[in-house]
Amino acid sequence: MPAYLIADVKVTDDAWVPDYAARVHEIAARHGARYLSRSGNVDTLEGTPLGGTLVALIEFPSKEAARAFAADPEYLPFGEARKAGSISNFHLIDDTDLAGAIPYLPKG
Repeated sequence: MPAYLIADVKVTDDAWVPDYAARVHEIAARHGARYLSRSGNVDTLEGTPLGGTLVALIEFPSKEAARAFAADPEYLPFGEARKAGSISNFHLIDDTDLAGAIPYLPKG
């Protein structure tokens, strides 16, 4: 079942960004991931703005694959650099419909 990593990142020190941006997508791809977006163009339609500098949406083949990416020894130094130079919130969701009313989504 597909899973989606939503990364809401507010950069506080951009020293980590060039290496992270150049290398992390390759590490994620080895876990079956595909970036759907990595953008700073965030418009809030309702509610409180996220407050991040950028939001990334990454599709993984499963939650297990996303967790394996996050724990990958090659990713760890990049993750540590990101955490040191940003305020980051990573959220993982699946492709289910909690209400079960959308016919093309599995009931969650």
